[in-house]
Amino acid sequence: MSVSEMTITILTGPTACDKTEIGFIAAQMIKGEIISADSMLFYRGMDIGTAKPSPDMKKIVPHHFIDIIDPWESYSVGKYVDDVEALVNNAGSKELKFLIVGGSPLYIKGLVDGIFKGPEADWSIRRELEELAEKKGNKHVHDILQKIDPVKAAEFHPNNLRRIIRAIEVYRITGESLSVLQKKNKQERKGYQFKIICIGRDREDMYRRINERVEIMFDKGLIDEVQSLLNNPRGLSKQAKQALGYKEVIEYLDGGLSLDDVKDMVKLNTRRFAKRQMTWFRGFSDVQWLEAEEHEGPESIAKEIIALYRH
Repeated sequence: MSVSEMTITILTGPTACDKTEIGFIAAQMIKGEIISADSMLFYRGMDIGTAKPSPDMKKIVPHHFIDIIDPWESYSVGKYVDDVEALVNNAGSKELKFLIVGGSPLYIKGLVDGIFKGPEADWSIRRELEELAEKKGNKHVHDILQKIDPVKAAEFHPNNLRRIIRAIEVYRITGESLSVLQKKNKQERKGYQFKIICIGRDREDMYRRINERVEIMFDKGLIDEVQSLLNNPRGLSKQAKQALGYKEVIEYLDGGLSLDDVKDMVKLNTRRFAKRQMTWFRGFSDVQWLEAEEHEGPESIAKEIIALYRH
């Protein structure tokens, strides 16, 4: 099978929906390998708070893009997409089967749509817009974007000034909106296709799973893991510090929270993140939804995944 004829399945869903276990079982069923699409699994040493697959699971099914960088390093969406494409292209002649498993929407979007790199930065435009935001507020700059690119304006919160300015900058340089250019980039992209399968769960079931997972993380030693990471002189990158569970424990270790408070905060922030994930996933085109029952086991769900995979 040539790379251009391949269809790669992406298994995604909100945090704590059991993607890791389900993906592991499904990969065994197709005798395939897993490509992680979880941005926090990239980091070595960040194990408990990210619920990485166990060493035994990785021995049975090859996993890619786990433990590939140190916590003080960064790894962009663009680099990830390039690296995944290189892996798939190199494996094309071997007829390897891949299952992409993860819940980081930006990384999944990068894979599916490709990365539009756009023109080089124009610092005079950026400074002008930054000064305008200082004088008249972020909303004023957001309103400018609304007039030239309502699609992107709807995506960006008025306080996401960096992305708003970039979208206006691209329009001023090219004469076309960022949303139009990204659409053209997607149409021109050639190669393998993607099939997205998203696991959905009842909200109460999802929240219960999140709360249970957070308790397990703390029982397994999340606080000690974070302290060990902070003890390294190189510290944590800005991206790593924002990982759910880690940023709250850092605040706890700084003396800002009690143990009960930090647990509650991790649970709350994780539930909020799961809601944002679902919003993202609903925005993807051609998603096949698989609604998992509360007491349905991972083996049963994996079989349903494979049925969709082969359809």
